[in-house]
Amino acid sequence: MKKIILILSLIVVNTILFAQGIEKKAPEGFDNERSEISKGKLDSITYESKTVGTARKALIYTPPGYNKRKKYPVLYLLHGIGGDEKEWLKHGAPNVILDNLYADGKLEPMIVVLPNGRAMKNDRAEGNIFAEDKVEAFATFEKDLLNDLIPFIEKNFKVYSDREHRAIAGLSMGGGQSLNFGLGNLDKFAWVGGFSSAPNTKAPEELVPNPDKAREMLKLLWISCGASDGLINFSQRTSDYLRDKQVPHIFYVEPGGHDFDVWKNDLYMFSQLLFKPVKEHLFNKYSILGMPASTNVRNAAYPRILPDNRVVFRIKAPDAQNIQVDLGKKYDMEKDEEGVWTVTTDSISGGIHYYSLIIDGVAVADPASETFYGMGRMASGIEIPFSGDDFYQLKKVPHGDIRIKQYFSEATNSWREMYIYTPPGYDKSSEKYPVLYLLHGGGEDQSGWATQGKANLILDNLIAENKAKPMVIAMMDGNIFGRGAGFNENSLKAFENELKLGAIPFIENNYRVKTDAGSRALAGLSMGGLQTLHAGIKNTDKFAYLGVFSSGWFANSDELSKPQYEYMEENREKINSNLKHFFISMGGKEDIAYENCKIMMEKFDEMGIKYEYSEHPGGHTWPVWRHDLFKFAPLLFK
Repeated sequence: MKKIILILSLIVVNTILFAQGIEKKAPEGFDNERSEISKGKLDSITYESKTVGTARKALIYTPPGYNKRKKYPVLYLLHGIGGDEKEWLKHGAPNVILDNLYADGKLEPMIVVLPNGRAMKNDRAEGNIFAEDKVEAFATFEKDLLNDLIPFIEKNFKVYSDREHRAIAGLSMGGGQSLNFGLGNLDKFAWVGGFSSAPNTKAPEELVPNPDKAREMLKLLWISCGASDGLINFSQRTSDYLRDKQVPHIFYVEPGGHDFDVWKNDLYMFSQLLFKPVKEHLFNKYSILGMPASTNVRNAAYPRILPDNRVVFRIKAPDAQNIQVDLGKKYDMEKDEEGVWTVTTDSISGGIHYYSLIIDGVAVADPASETFYGMGRMASGIEIPFSGDDFYQLKKVPHGDIRIKQYFSEATNSWREMYIYTPPGYDKSSEKYPVLYLLHGGGEDQSGWATQGKANLILDNLIAENKAKPMVIAMMDGNIFGRGAGFNENSLKAFENELKLGAIPFIENNYRVKTDAGSRALAGLSMGGLQTLHAGIKNTDKFAYLGVFSSGWFANSDELSKPQYEYMEENREKINSNLKHFFISMGGKEDIAYENCKIMMEKFDEMGIKYEYSEHPGGHTWPVWRHDLFKFAPLLFK
């Protein structure tokens, strides 16, 4: 049944993509020999390897109509750990695939060299192929390739010798070699392809230490893998790094595992892109399946995110009559014969987005995704990666802890909950730390900054880079009268009482923290920004740092705003004197709080209230607020 569903899905996807003029996948019969077409020629060659100290063998494919007086570009095509120079020929039919592509007018004439990538005297795939010396021989092949094989080919065949006419690609172990050798020798290769690259693939930072150089010198970087391949993480981590560093590449995820059905298709797709003008703007349109979202529950294959940030949703509900995905915009899903509903969205902006499934008129959470408290209820969430999200990624740096604590508040006479971040090394230190009290927005709660906001990862990374002081972060529940209440004078006063009589005493009685105003900060987003404006401004003797993210006093509510402005006017000198940083930020003109904030800052200017303003595009969303914390935290406690 799964195969039937997959086939139907691919028919839909391929129909869309062929309409865009992109061939997504090899057609049926692409690897079948056709008797009526011209054929290329396969020969065996022997070359002397100074690197290995012996004569070595390789196969060479010359295209149909090969002319010894004409120069050709060259593709070096590498095998896997269990193969040799004949592995592609035995299992991958490369000559047949290439012959058919030539016959269809899809391929630039080229010579293809199939070497033995195990550079040792006994280079046969015998015995323990994972033995240390045999694995090391795959790394040694780099010298053999550059110093022995390529010079032999260029001496004995009419080929171009510049990097623009030289490509390297391979499968599995050979995919790792291709990425290692190709990206490590950009003066030798302009076209690089890794098919299902194995664990020998270097870490991305080693592969591409100079992204600017890679952007300048690469004609095409192709990374592909079967969606069911257990090694796909090696391809994904490389693609993620390249995306973050804005190095153009194709990340092609296709149906299948770690086998020649996948690799034959890869050769078909990759080879026809070589040695011709590339259309970089189409790179993110090739992938068939994309990758499961990081916010999926364990083992859930969907939702899947395509490289252009379109999202494929799927749910099995055979008895449902109508299903939509509500991402702010509603998308109608289509039902197949097996009762599986599918839809592909438009491109979605980067960061986390709440969404619901609407099944026969009822909004429900997607069982395939993690849920978050947002929109005033538990909602599904999907994290869309984007270039620039590196500052909140999980990295190999010291990490702090998130602690969830219940405390009895004297202000509300009730039990309340707080999420608390302690910095790396807190438990082993006797040091006292400053505190940032960090507030969520309307429809959210104390878990927001720790889950949707990734506050702990942002601080871990900033502290590791010495960009922020180690600090404790107290993430309070700002819903004092129940969730959702927070935009009237009474609730703002109640929050102020909770902050002063509940939260601060709990933190200062239970954690090693400093208690002076210069060691306290208060910040919040949206509703939390209003709470910061109220409680922070009225208590600058307790807080020397204030951060207001995507918020501002309501321009159409004098009842709420006028007393706040009057207080600031009367206490201007005290506010300016006490505050070391008054940080205000917005998500650009698309931020729903933009006009209120703009009018508020004009009032501040008239009153002479000092502040600093930052703007980051993205609207009223978590990607903006994560960035706000990233910018605000380094200002604190210095």
